[in-house]
Amino acid sequence: MNKTIRRAGVFSLLLVLALLGRATWVQAYQAKALADDDHNRRKTIAQYAQPLGDIIVAGSPVTGSKKTEGSDLAYKRTYEQGDLYAAVTGYSSQAYGSTQLEGIYSHVLDGTDDRLKNPLDSLTGKQNAPGSVITTIDPDVQKAAYDALGDDKGAAVAIDPRSGQILGMVSSPSYDPSTISGTTDGDTWKKLLNDPDKPLINRAMRQPLAPGSTFKLVVASAALENGLYSSVDEPTKSPVPYTLPGTTTPLRNESASAPCENATLRVALQYSCNNVFGKVAADLGQDKVRAMAEKFGFNTEKLDVPVRASKSVYPTGMDKAQTALTGIGQFEVTATPLQIAMVSATLANDGELAAPHMVSKVTDAEGGTLEDFADGDTKRVVSSSTAKQLRSAMVTVVEQGTGTNARIDGAEVGGKTGTAENGVGNSNTPYAWFTSYAKAGDREVAVAVIVEDSGSAASEVSGNGLAAPIAQKMMKAALAR
Repeated sequence: MNKTIRRAGVFSLLLVLALLGRATWVQAYQAKALADDDHNRRKTIAQYAQPLGDIIVAGSPVTGSKKTEGSDLAYKRTYEQGDLYAAVTGYSSQAYGSTQLEGIYSHVLDGTDDRLKNPLDSLTGKQNAPGSVITTIDPDVQKAAYDALGDDKGAAVAIDPRSGQILGMVSSPSYDPSTISGTTDGDTWKKLLNDPDKPLINRAMRQPLAPGSTFKLVVASAALENGLYSSVDEPTKSPVPYTLPGTTTPLRNESASAPCENATLRVALQYSCNNVFGKVAADLGQDKVRAMAEKFGFNTEKLDVPVRASKSVYPTGMDKAQTALTGIGQFEVTATPLQIAMVSATLANDGELAAPHMVSKVTDAEGGTLEDFADGDTKRVVSSSTAKQLRSAMVTVVEQGTGTNARIDGAEVGGKTGTAENGVGNSNTPYAWFTSYAKAGDREVAVAVIVEDSGSAASEVSGNGLAAPIAQKMMKAALAR
């Protein structure tokens, strides 16, 4: 054979082998990756080829599906009371993807999850009927929080302390996910993105801010657990004025007439004495305060409920003056309402933190369980004695202190107010916080509320005035379940 022809033949054979190898590689190894790629139109077509499964609240769906016209995407998502449940469901948009529960369980809800298929379906590629996501949300608690927040910018969370079930989660201002579920909602999408109040952010778990005096519950826990003081009724060594260590700056109290000098932890919580908790934090040192904060959940990178919450932070590398400021929930301490609710829930549950979760079960189309989230998966944070003492002090806050607007007739209610500085030199409107628990009969609930902006003048902002009434309404709804 001619040498040139032989070389050409060998080269052609190599090209054929290369093509076969590439085709085999794509079919055998890259097929799933290509199928799952977000830019693959077939994936989106499959996702919306049939009515989506539902997100369920108290046995009823808060989602639905609607037939589309003139599109290769056969159905689009709809929402019942979308504004009310947006912080729970998130959105499922043909154009902008999915968030929250819609995003985490998108494959269950569109029927493409492998767990929905039998062996034959896996071979044929048949798309099965979608599954459902069963939430722990109580509609009455959810509505109480939503209505009470009203036009205020803020968030609220309610947790069952014993089970960890999230009973309510609201972020305000909210939005209706139905308005961005299609492919022609660009104007609404841009409006939401450009809104300075950021309605697409779930403030309840995705926006950590300075917790102010609600963090004093963590510091009080550290003081008792580390033996700095033996009880909430032992006088502390807390001068007035208290000067931040290494500085000439006094740490002032909200009320100059409050009995804060050498006050007990009970009285210091009752009147929210900054001098007491600033000095307690400095005396304990940052390592002990941080260790206690982390037991409650601060600095946790992966807090999934199952939506991942942003990390609440207790900082490192501070001097004593900065450590003192963390004692009143300032400097670089940040927390989400979910995290602050976890603090009250732990104290209400005798010192044990039940893992928070807002999904109880994920099911297939016939109701069979795909995932089950156990209630009461707890860990010990503080001793039973510490929890009991701090509950007693929190009751004093509500009955005789700064949290009187949280009272509920016939129920044990304990709480803690907080007013956190916002901006350099507190130049912006302060944040109003309130966290609490309530017990009546066999019912229990723990809540946290933040009002970032109510339109009130800075001088009128207080946890008791703005946040406690919201918490009270949520607790009443939870106790009536």
